[in-house]
Amino acid sequence: MAFCKFSIDMIANNTTAVDNIFINNYLPFADANSVKVYLYGLYKCQDASAKDNTLENFSNELKLSQEEIEKAFYYWQEQGLVQILNVIPFEVRYLPISDVITNTKKYNTKKYQSFNAQAQEIICGRMITPNEYREYYDIIERLHMEEEALLMIIKYCVSVKGENVGYAYITTIAKDWINQKITTAKQVEERLTEFETLQTGMEYISKLLKINRLPNIEERTLYQKWIEQGFDDEVLTYLAKKVKSKNKASFIVMDKYLEQYYSQKLFTVAEIDLYEEEKTNAQAIAKVVTKNLGLYYENLDPVVDNYIFNWLRIGFSEKMLEKIANYAFKTNVRTLEGLDKILKRFQKLGILTEESLNEYFDGVLKIDKKLKDILESIGLSRNVNQFDRDKYKVWKDVWQFSNEIIEYACTLAVGKDQPMQYLSSILASFHDKKINTLEDAKNSFEICSTKDKKSNFSTGRSYTREEMNALFQSIDEIEV
Repeated sequence: MAFCKFSIDMIANNTTAVDNIFINNYLPFADANSVKVYLYGLYKCQDASAKDNTLENFSNELKLSQEEIEKAFYYWQEQGLVQILNVIPFEVRYLPISDVITNTKKYNTKKYQSFNAQAQEIICGRMITPNEYREYYDIIERLHMEEEALLMIIKYCVSVKGENVGYAYITTIAKDWINQKITTAKQVEERLTEFETLQTGMEYISKLLKINRLPNIEERTLYQKWIEQGFDDEVLTYLAKKVKSKNKASFIVMDKYLEQYYSQKLFTVAEIDLYEEEKTNAQAIAKVVTKNLGLYYENLDPVVDNYIFNWLRIGFSEKMLEKIANYAFKTNVRTLEGLDKILKRFQKLGILTEESLNEYFDGVLKIDKKLKDILESIGLSRNVNQFDRDKYKVWKDVWQFSNEIIEYACTLAVGKDQPMQYLSSILASFHDKKINTLEDAKNSFEICSTKDKKSNFSTGRSYTREEMNALFQSIDEIEV
């Protein structure tokens, strides 16, 4: 009896780990009884010394006969997942699935006599080694490909590579098709029929690319993908001539171009020509923009695809992008992401042309000049900052004060310890009292001065930056 073990309740409330390899490679191909037996046995392995861990209990719990349970375990032994230690009493040991995958499994070669003979007849240029046969058996038993399907693949590979084709090539193709759920003779036949249908087109493209051999399996797969994606013979011929002229003649190079065209939804020669022309122009723009931002990219394609094309489609011109990139650099915005944010704000403001940009900049400069006059009038000699601009926007655009009222408020702020804050509080008070004329402003201040010599303006409400931002939400403002 075990010294330490889980209680029955502990085991019942615990979990049983099932290897994903079992779920992917074994469960789909086993019958229902075999799966039930394997999983229940895995569960019982957690308490191997329990009294109810018997063949008889298995039979009662699973509602299967003892013969059916034994048959299931013999099946799993053939798969290499368990080992039957004794027949009477019946005793089974579970084995690590990882060992089944990594270790060489012993196969019953007698049942493969017909397969062996047919495979050797197809590959008549060399002798098939025992190790190669084991690879084929592994594909049939572990990956569940039909024997006839594998023989058809071997024959096809011979037709492409010759009678001495290496088995590594064959097994690679077989496993690739298995990953595509092609495992039966019927499915392989359908795939080969598709290849035959495409044969004329593939050979023509190979001829254009100066490939003096039949297309291999990888090239056939690529060609089939292009057709399924929607590219016609005209586009493929156009591209083959193009890559040949650049001394980059291969199916793989063509695929790189077609992947790009497919992502851009370009399926005609006219669309592709226009795209290539735009791309050449965009490359030049990308070079200038990145240079103006102080950036360097060895490959500008990601810049073009992710940024330049989008900006051009919005309506920004080359000169506009060049100018804003230069402006961004001078204001410490030195990334493409930062420039993108600026351009999106300009788009929101409707600033898409150089003319509208110049008007915007002129407006900013005028506001800054006005703010500079205000600062100097209240005794401040510093530069204008963004917070000043935010305040001024509120005074003029939200509260709609005239220049006369603002200038009058400035005279009241002269000599104060914090004149800008004092100026803001005065104007906030005017706004609260709905004052909109210079005469009302003067009268209001005189009344307050009579009531309180200290003036409630000195302790008036001051807006925080968060409050200013809230007020400012109604204004389309750009921050750079």
